[in-house]
Amino acid sequence: MTPESLYHQALDDRGFVPDPAQAAAVAALQGCFDALHQRQPTQGLYLWGPVGRGKTWLMDLFHRCLEVPARRQHFHHFMAWVHQRLFQLNGTADPLRALASGLAEEIRVLCFDELFVSDIGDAIILGRLFQVLFDHGVVIVATSNQPPAQLYRDGFNRERFLPAIAAIERHMQVLAVAGEQDHRLHPGAQRRRYWVVEPGQPSALESVFRQLSPEARGSDQPLQVGSRQIRTLRHSQHALWCHFSDLCEQPLAAMDFMALCDRFPAILVSGIPALGGVQQAGRIARGTEDGAARVEAGDRVLPTLAPKDDSVRRFIALVDECYDRRVALYLEAEVPLDALYTQGYLAFPYQRTLSRLREMQLQRFA
Repeated sequence: MTPESLYHQALDDRGFVPDPAQAAAVAALQGCFDALHQRQPTQGLYLWGPVGRGKTWLMDLFHRCLEVPARRQHFHHFMAWVHQRLFQLNGTADPLRALASGLAEEIRVLCFDELFVSDIGDAIILGRLFQVLFDHGVVIVATSNQPPAQLYRDGFNRERFLPAIAAIERHMQVLAVAGEQDHRLHPGAQRRRYWVVEPGQPSALESVFRQLSPEARGSDQPLQVGSRQIRTLRHSQHALWCHFSDLCEQPLAAMDFMALCDRFPAILVSGIPALGGVQQAGRIARGTEDGAARVEAGDRVLPTLAPKDDSVRRFIALVDECYDRRVALYLEAEVPLDALYTQGYLAFPYQRTLSRLREMQLQRFA
């Protein structure tokens, strides 16, 4: 198997639609594949473009064919592993270099899906991490909705991330996969997984939960996830049903959503409000020593945020995890899907989430 052969097989036998942007990406992936298996030096690949253009699918074709040690992960899964590993290496002289060197001994290729940086901690880590991996000859293939120069754009202390951008542009071929079609929206049988319910109306998810758990009414007791307790409307071995406020307005992290998807084949969320909000003006942050007066050296402008952006960030993480793991996600909101989040600090990354939610309304999903 090669990336090109699998791509043409999909076009010839599976009814996939030809796309010139995809064809160019496949040619680049094939060149990288050939060099790796001929033990020749090669650049990695950075595939970027709008949602639904097939970037993840193309990267997965490439990964399926590899006969060299490789690792394929969603980017936020990888970063969760990095933070956990750094904690384990606490006390090591240079834990980040030790982590990267150890990873380079295990793999030749690292495949990232959905590279998107919104956290200052991740931004600081990635510059050195990428450079050490490249120095050890690890080939990175990544997908993203943004070109490298726009990653972490307008982020706090963005200058700390610039070394990562420089390393990407030096060691990876940057290729736009920006065809005219959103392939996720090709016609397919519909399966409703999103309802609009006005406050005070009966929940549409009551019957959904009964259908998913026909042999058990389920429990409404809190659910233990690691060190946290999550309040539930009901849960059984087949499904988890929670209110939006208990999943997305609590201090849950990506690791918690991973654990929920490990445990439940379906997740139901009620009470989702309209999530958009007008961004608040940025504030000047000062240290205690210069709090009384504006001191140029001590000032820094914090990023502008809408009141609900923290809950939106968690909602995006939940949708991403369910989508990647093919966990059925049933949602009940106060507004239609296209009106759920229309403005705010996270409007750009939310476009990927909206595309995924639309695909989740098709029978072919899950």
